[in-house]
Amino acid sequence: MKVRAVILAGGEGTRLSVLTSKRAKPAVLFAGKYRVIDFTLSNCVNSQLSDVMVLAQYRPQSLIEHIGSGGPWDLNLDFTGGVRILTPYKAKASDWFVGTADAVQQNFAFIKKGNPDHVIILSGDHIYAMNYQNIIQSHIENDADVTIACIPVPLNEASRYGILEYDSNNKIFSFQEKPNHPASNTANMGIYIFKSEVLNQVLWDDHSSSDSKHDFGNDIIPNLLRNNFNVFAFPFNGYWVDVGTIETYWNAHMELLSPNSQFRLYDPNWVIHTRSYERPPVFIHKNAKVENCLISDGCIIEENTLIQNCVLSPGVHIRRNAVVKESILFTDSQIQENAKIYRCIADKRVMIGKDSKIGLTKAPNIKLTLIGKDSMVPEGTTIQHGAIIGADVIESDYHSKIIKSGEMIQTRRLPYEI
Repeated sequence: MKVRAVILAGGEGTRLSVLTSKRAKPAVLFAGKYRVIDFTLSNCVNSQLSDVMVLAQYRPQSLIEHIGSGGPWDLNLDFTGGVRILTPYKAKASDWFVGTADAVQQNFAFIKKGNPDHVIILSGDHIYAMNYQNIIQSHIENDADVTIACIPVPLNEASRYGILEYDSNNKIFSFQEKPNHPASNTANMGIYIFKSEVLNQVLWDDHSSSDSKHDFGNDIIPNLLRNNFNVFAFPFNGYWVDVGTIETYWNAHMELLSPNSQFRLYDPNWVIHTRSYERPPVFIHKNAKVENCLISDGCIIEENTLIQNCVLSPGVHIRRNAVVKESILFTDSQIQENAKIYRCIADKRVMIGKDSKIGLTKAPNIKLTLIGKDSMVPEGTTIQHGAIIGADVIESDYHSKIIKSGEMIQTRRLPYEI
């Protein structure tokens, strides 16, 4: 039996604000040293699935560079599978992907090459550990046309998801995409395994429909149920989170810092693989105080600093007398002397000047502060909570030493000047 994995990794991720201004959502950093897509790729190799295709679209450069030939995941194979990255190409009757189903349909000639018996379709922007062999086995035992992984979510959040209902045999009899009044709290995880010939048929039928949004949740799954296909649920009871908003992204990091975290980041039997670059060991100077943090290689934390509940990517440098709390700092960010930072997400190569104050507030409802890639905060500047500094912002882009809550600062330079 041959199973091919297809990872949907083309999402723009607009709700992640400046974090996706220069990269696709699956390429966003997570837990310091990883990218979001590493978790799905690692699930594949840990589940003995070595035939993987990644469908990219929005700003794919960092994703392509990160995955490369697949070496970190042992997916650099030539004839027995491996990983291949597919992007939209301009040809007759093809264009940019307009939905998840359209992304698969446009690439189906490549997907069906070699005649896989089943195709498992995965999202590249979720954080979870799952052995796909279990859903594959369930799919085969039920002789299902398609099997959908599902998980309970809080009822007050159910309207964000595709919601399904199934009987005592796990056969699905109802599916609604993001309903205003959910019939249950059982959510679609965006994991589907299809019989290959069924996928071929339904994609072609959907492609021919002029009123379709060409989306699995919105169109494909409801049509399968209307046409009496065998659609089964695979209930999942592990950890899973869609880091689709700034709030869920930050919350997922804070959960990792909890001693009771449900995610198995340190499980030696389920290693999360990634592409990493050689960095020296972490150097923590005397009298620095570091509490409850994830700190990656190459970080330097100077004397008399206080770092609490933070996630630091490789190469972060925090200079003396700085205070950083409940923040996520991406690769090679620099925090200068006496800076005070609270609940901030700073992208790669951000430089925060000395004596700056980021996110400090006594307000009861604290909003996250965002700083985009390759931006700087000038010396002595106050960035109030909930403000956003875009990518590539320099000192001359600031109009004041105080940036108010809800305000956004963007670069005034033309693209060719950056």
